[in-house]
Amino acid sequence: MRKKIILLSMFIGLMVNISQSVSSQTVQPAFHHWWEDNTVYNSTPAPNAKLLPRISVKGNRFVNPQGIPVLFRGLSIADPDKIEHQGQWNKALFVRIKQLGAMVVRIPVHPIAWRERTPANYLKLLDQAVEWCTETGLYVDIDWHSIGNLDEGLFQDPMYVTTKAETFNFWRTIAQHFSGNHTVAFLELFNEPTDYNGKLGNLSWEQWKTLNEELIQLIRSYDNHSIPLVAGFDWAYDLTPLHYAPVHAEGIGYVTHPYPHKRTPPYVPKWEEDFGFAANKYPVIATEIGFTLGDGSIKDNGDYGKAIIQYLEGKGISWMWWVYDPQWTPGMIESWNTFKLTDCGKFFEKAAKGEINK
Repeated sequence: MRKKIILLSMFIGLMVNISQSVSSQTVQPAFHHWWEDNTVYNSTPAPNAKLLPRISVKGNRFVNPQGIPVLFRGLSIADPDKIEHQGQWNKALFVRIKQLGAMVVRIPVHPIAWRERTPANYLKLLDQAVEWCTETGLYVDIDWHSIGNLDEGLFQDPMYVTTKAETFNFWRTIAQHFSGNHTVAFLELFNEPTDYNGKLGNLSWEQWKTLNEELIQLIRSYDNHSIPLVAGFDWAYDLTPLHYAPVHAEGIGYVTHPYPHKRTPPYVPKWEEDFGFAANKYPVIATEIGFTLGDGSIKDNGDYGKAIIQYLEGKGISWMWWVYDPQWTPGMIESWNTFKLTDCGKFFEKAAKGEINK
């Protein structure tokens, strides 16, 4: 029995030694060295970052490096995440837009797409867009495309849901990533603020003003050149609070979305009262206009179209048409297969080329 115990002990010892030997030769699992990670904010400057003339603010206008006012005519595409999933994310898209007469492209980034794709991967789409636009001679407006009450965290639809922390981190990322890139002329801080007549809580102008001032201060710590754009109330239409409390920041612009359904004719006196007055003192840009009456045709919207273009350009207000996409409305093209322009798209092309009265 004692001999068996000794043999068993020797066998166990041998197995322990073998186990230790094998263990010492086994590749240890790689540890995640989080303290060595680079964040998504770091980037290598694009080689063509300064190819386009830098746009800045002087008085109530956007100007080029020579101080000459620039009136931007442009359009909005759909979310790059959507376009990429539909197989249409390529330079040819921006070439077509340039051929229509656009000078600037608005790129709406939905919070849900930013999260699902992840910031690092979404930035790859934006890098492509900015480079293609640079090569094509188009400026870019990056738009945080949410609708609702950011202060209370209530939004019109799940695709717009975000938080203050995510919004601030989004702009921190964008500002550092594109700092010094002349193509990214505009940073549209929040698409359409609204409390939806109380259905999304309460949002005062003072709250909205303070929130935007904080965002601008954050952006300026990374990027002193791009132009932050601040949206008015009533789904980015109403700028009347500027009479008594403009945003305390230099080098910014204000946003209005004067769709035809916002007011009934006669339009011009109401536009002047609601947002046009602001252009006498500040740069204003209508980052969304388009045909929303009836079936979206020239027949139902033509009078509005001529009136809004003449009014905006007469006031020196830049503008962008919504939206170069076949599914989102009011769509400017009928399909991705033909890129045939709708009535909305045909009107934009004439307006962008200064031909609506011809």
